[in-house]
Amino acid sequence: MPDVQQLLLGADASGRPIAQPMRLANRHGLIAGATGTGKTVTLQRLAEAFSDAGVAVFAADIKGDLCGLGAAGNPQGKVAERIAGMPWLNYQSQAYPVTLWDVHGQSGHPLRTTLSEMGPLLLGSLLELTDSQQSALYAAFKVADHEGLLLLDIKDLKALLNHLKEHPELLGEDSALMTTGSSQALLRRLAVLEQQGAEALFGEPALQLEDILQPTGDGRGRIHLLDASRLVHEAPKVYATFLLWLLAELFEQLPERGDAEKPLLALFFDEAHLLFAGTPKALQDRLEQVVRLIRSKGVGVYFVTQSPSDLPDNVLAQLGLRIQHGLRAFTTKEQKSLRAVADGFRPNPAFDALAVLTELEIGEALVGTLQDKGTPAMVQRVLIAPPQSRIGPLSEAERASLIAQSPLLGRYDKPVDRESAYEMLMARKVAPPSDEVVADKEPGLGDQVGGFLGSLAGQAMKTAMRQAANQIGRELVRGLMGSLLGGKGRK
Repeated sequence: MPDVQQLLLGADASGRPIAQPMRLANRHGLIAGATGTGKTVTLQRLAEAFSDAGVAVFAADIKGDLCGLGAAGNPQGKVAERIAGMPWLNYQSQAYPVTLWDVHGQSGHPLRTTLSEMGPLLLGSLLELTDSQQSALYAAFKVADHEGLLLLDIKDLKALLNHLKEHPELLGEDSALMTTGSSQALLRRLAVLEQQGAEALFGEPALQLEDILQPTGDGRGRIHLLDASRLVHEAPKVYATFLLWLLAELFEQLPERGDAEKPLLALFFDEAHLLFAGTPKALQDRLEQVVRLIRSKGVGVYFVTQSPSDLPDNVLAQLGLRIQHGLRAFTTKEQKSLRAVADGFRPNPAFDALAVLTELEIGEALVGTLQDKGTPAMVQRVLIAPPQSRIGPLSEAERASLIAQSPLLGRYDKPVDRESAYEMLMARKVAPPSDEVVADKEPGLGDQVGGFLGSLAGQAMKTAMRQAANQIGRELVRGLMGSLLGGKGRK
């Protein structure tokens, strides 16, 4: 059985195992290196270690080969030689419990959230809005809150924006924010989002966090893989925004855990530079804050990218585990970046980290771990231990079999389009306003009294319904990053 108290990474030149205490795995980490140096296999090895320890994993499968976690390995050649040189590894070829997800619902369970859950801040970043357009979006969400209109998918928001063009009085004091130009720009951005196929991300049933955190019957952590091979190329902003949504949702929903023997969840963000590219300063500041605080809720965040310089300095400063595969430096700028990477490790007198960075072979890395007390250990040159699952992708038949055997089969596969803003606003257009009904005779005293009492009852009913709608709306439109902006969390 593997040592689940340790996050076992590999061995140094003398064959000594290199590991980090599992209880420190919520201090986040980095897997970096040039293309083809072994980052994906390292990610696969870490995902297995977390699963063995009963820690849930969520990762993006960028190239489509990480899904090999769902099949037993068949080590040959150099991989078999490396395993033979690590007798303490207790290697057992095995498949891991994998759940496959796909925004488009083709190669995994459909992955969705709602616009109300995402909120105007993240949605504005996804749409790449200007400040004035962002203000208009906030105003629209405010009306949805006040009117009790659920914003579940893109057609809901489009219906609301068109409704506000026809009824600007609903905006009240915010009417100046929703100019014709801003409204049209929002509708155009939503149309572009639909053209990218991103409308599949929004709707119901929405992802429930408890389904990610649920362990398997044998106590292992389930590994959830998002097929992002298509998404990251066709709609990289959608990919990045979903990961930000997931991170913020975890931060808001999970309770404080303090120091624990192991994390609750490990998140791997591949192509991590996309999380920060073009992100508004306010959102990036909040993201850095979440990364700093979410570890106390049992979540470890692991960024996977080519160079540490792809991440903001404030994020790099919070990373406990650093796994740096080989880098290439041909230009003066690249050589300067290489030195910064080497300086990020605690020096080891046994070798020059700067020189080693360009010598590392495939599957080899400079590794900086944390010691028992949480202080950085000296950097080590490490041969990464091979994963026990398959190195390489699943076949289409194997992927289909995994989906068919999934414990979540049928839970997310069929979309649900319940009554929301679109349906409610369409109904208002069909139903005639009550003040247009004209009586064909003068009302008598009984009619007047009845009408007066009916009016009072109607007003009371409307008031009660409006109060209920406002309460629901406040919870729905809190925005995913609401708690980060000083708002209240989910009740």
